[in-house]
Amino acid sequence: MNLAVRDVRYRPGRFLLTAVGLGLLLGTVMAMGGIYRGMVEDALSVVRAPGADLWVVQKDTIGPFAETSRVPEDAYRAIRAVPGVREASPIAFQWLQLRGAGPKPIRVQFIGYRLGALGAPPGVAAGRPLVRARYEMLIDRNAGVPLGTRVQIGRTTFTVVGLTDGIVSNAGDPTAFVSLQDAQEIQFLKANEAIRNDRARLEADLKAEPALAAVPAQALAPIVQDTHLANAILVRLEPWADARAVQDHIERWKHYRAMTTAEQEDVLAKGLIERSRMQILLFWIILLGVSAVIIALIIYTMTLEKTRDIATLKIIGAPDWKIAGLILQEALTLGVLGWVMGAVLINFSFAYFPRRVAIFPQDQYVLLAVMMGISFAASLLGIRKAVRVDPATALGGGA
Repeated sequence: MNLAVRDVRYRPGRFLLTAVGLGLLLGTVMAMGGIYRGMVEDALSVVRAPGADLWVVQKDTIGPFAETSRVPEDAYRAIRAVPGVREASPIAFQWLQLRGAGPKPIRVQFIGYRLGALGAPPGVAAGRPLVRARYEMLIDRNAGVPLGTRVQIGRTTFTVVGLTDGIVSNAGDPTAFVSLQDAQEIQFLKANEAIRNDRARLEADLKAEPALAAVPAQALAPIVQDTHLANAILVRLEPWADARAVQDHIERWKHYRAMTTAEQEDVLAKGLIERSRMQILLFWIILLGVSAVIIALIIYTMTLEKTRDIATLKIIGAPDWKIAGLILQEALTLGVLGWVMGAVLINFSFAYFPRRVAIFPQDQYVLLAVMMGISFAASLLGIRKAVRVDPATALGGGA
């Protein structure tokens, strides 16, 4: 006879209600773990999308995802000449607020790349890739911008010709891909008023220098207002190349910093979302602690209600391990039911979260093992009370 099953069947209401409450708590725990996993996946999607082996960035910086990095656009030619480099191409990043593309402004990460070179999205979910060098845009479908939409950015109007899927910034914002030239103009080209002010300032500086007084400001304007810049150079290596050797060559002779994709991922995963990870971990621990307290209180209360029943079992010769097994089985059943309800809840609802929630089976199995440990520990209080019950209680005496 399984005493735990009979006891649960005798009082199913409160047991199932407690399991539902635990399920909601554990569903929240799973959601928080999935939110962190989703943050990591979001942060790494932009780094992994180009399929580059190395990121060449401005010297003494750690790349465009953490700080300002600017390199000449044509530096890719010198990088491509390095032994072991198969392909090199510049890329530009910028955050923008798109207006007019929907009922409210949309914040996107703008990515500019050379058509037919490294930096393009790995695939297009709808529409077509970029085929023209100017005024076309690919945007993530989560932005909610339909194909054919015309988007005004500064003095440039883009037409959305394709939709990507799953490539977002480390903040979860959609990405928009355009040609490198379009991205450079938007990021580095100044407004007409600013250009006139800079030209007037340049003329004043030239007049102040006798040796340059005869030089017209218009002759120097293309040099001063250069927009042929990029934020990084993407590098793909030959299969036989040694990445460390190529990095050393670039840093020693080209005077840039070369970082592997793994190092860029480390910058994003640890540098930019470390505090978020610690905060989510703290809430995760708190919720598990609350779950342990709930199980302990329910099991202890159920044990107190069964004091006379337990005493009767002792009188008829039931050993302590049998009584302890009754309480332990109830605690473990409560933990498993809570976990199952939490898993069902999160697996049917995570797709409706505003940001990506990445639910991995191994994470849920780890949480199940943790819940088994918590349930076992929570049952000890009830077991301790049960084994100390005086058999005389069944006869109306004892404590």
